[in-house]
Amino acid sequence: MRSALPLLVVAASLLCAPVAMALNEFGIEGMGVVSTKAGEGRASLRPDGQRIIFASDRVGGSGGWDLWQAELREGRWQAPQPLALNSTADDLDPYFSHDGRWLLFASDRDGTMALYRVAIDADGRFGAAERWQEGGVLTAERGAALSADGQRLLFARQAGKGRGWDLHLATISDGKRGPAVALEALNSAADETDGEWLGNDGAVVFTRAGEGTAQLWRSDCAWSAAALQPVALSFNTADGMTHAAVVDAARPGELLLVSSSARAPRAGGSDVYRMMAPRTVAVAGCGS
Repeated sequence: MRSALPLLVVAASLLCAPVAMALNEFGIEGMGVVSTKAGEGRASLRPDGQRIIFASDRVGGSGGWDLWQAELREGRWQAPQPLALNSTADDLDPYFSHDGRWLLFASDRDGTMALYRVAIDADGRFGAAERWQEGGVLTAERGAALSADGQRLLFARQAGKGRGWDLHLATISDGKRGPAVALEALNSAADETDGEWLGNDGAVVFTRAGEGTAQLWRSDCAWSAAALQPVALSFNTADGMTHAAVVDAARPGELLLVSSSARAPRAGGSDVYRMMAPRTVAVAGCGS
């Protein structure tokens, strides 16, 4: 008897994730709206689950990669529009804070890939984009993620021009970033980017990339690399291209991720998918 898995995966893909009854390993996010024939990058959902912001190189933006937003209407993602804060450079890696008050993203609009943040008012309107850096430090940065309490910033920093990316951590106080510390237990000779917190106990998921490849890894503790291993997903292979996992703030038990390695369902070159978040085990003393 043939397995029903392919049929169930396709069935899940026909629904946008907010109304899908269940995930059978994974499902595609917003076929034809979020995931299209164009390339899509990192995606993040507002904590109320009513908006999704994602990176895309589709036509209609300001140039290069842009940030796009879609709204949940009648149970489906609809009306995708580019954000007014886009530039003619690349705008990438969107991330909603867990309280919904901030949108973080990366852009090279000033000549170097850097982190930016935008305040969001009670009506969901965006303020002006401001570069968010550590004092006078002007190194290349991207892929920001905040802990649920907003006190820890996880991001990737380039070691130097032409060199690789490593994961770093900074504490946040009164909206200001403290000095960054490299997460040496997670970093390797490859590129580590797009770190994301899996709860409040120090567990993380991140991207480890090589020449033309990218794979999702996870660990139960960012400081010790406890239980460090690739995320269990059929197309998350060492020779594939799967990356940029972000927790759905409205459904913390699920992740959005990006891949061009899934056989089906597929919409284009790289699409946004959804899967159950990896289970983690609390590690005593992690982060203390």
